[in-house]
Amino acid sequence: MTIVSVSLNEDIIESLDKLKSLGFSGRSEIIRAGIRNLLSDERMKEDLDGEINSLLLAVHDEDSDDQVSSIRHDFDKIIIVHLHNKIDKDRCLEIFALKGDAKDIKEISRQLQINKRMHFVKLIVV
Repeated sequence: MTIVSVSLNEDIIESLDKLKSLGFSGRSEIIRAGIRNLLSDERMKEDLDGEINSLLLAVHDEDSDDQVSSIRHDFDKIIIVHLHNKIDKDRCLEIFALKGDAKDIKEISRQLQINKRMHFVKLIVV
């Protein structure tokens, strides 16, 4: 197995160590499981085709509201419902109900996911 070095901040290290309580033997196993999960999600997205219904969840820094708004306006035609909620002092939750071409749904998900201000982005196909 190849060894890879990764830089993580202290908050992530603390969170990583707490995940050991789920039964993981160590940090490497937790990171491998996370990568497998991300790869599985990406394979699922690649297979999407035609018109689909989905939910898109995003948690982001409050000061990135303008960026989220810009992305939201670019995809108005596929957004059925949008909910915005401030979940704590610095973070907001966005919930999008989407209906449209899989290509557009994958793209809005991608644009949010690559944004460095996002803490969490999850696409759920229904």
